[in-house]
Amino acid sequence: MSDFKDKVYKVLRTVPKGKVVTYGQLAAMAGSPKASRAIGLFMKTNPDAPRTPCHRVVGSDGKLIGYSGKNGVPGKMQMLKEEGVKFKGDKVDLEKSQWRQN
Repeated sequence: MSDFKDKVYKVLRTVPKGKVVTYGQLAAMAGSPKASRAIGLFMKTNPDAPRTPCHRVVGSDGKLIGYSGKNGVPGKMQMLKEEGVKFKGDKVDLEKSQWRQN
């Protein structure tokens, strides 16, 4: 596994229940702000779910973009709701649920 991929998974494991990060935000947090497409691939091939919570990564507008886990996007939405993530319609309310590092 690449150093960048390892770092992405390590950073993602710090995102608490009830919070989400965007693909671009996670890329920046891992040191490569322009690598949001790579983040998508890493989430799709995550070998360590749910310890590495790929369901907590969403689009820049809060949209639930793809999910290869159980029940696809509806399953992702259900898991996030169970964790306390707030929604506006079918998008995550980023104002309330986006994780902001201190």
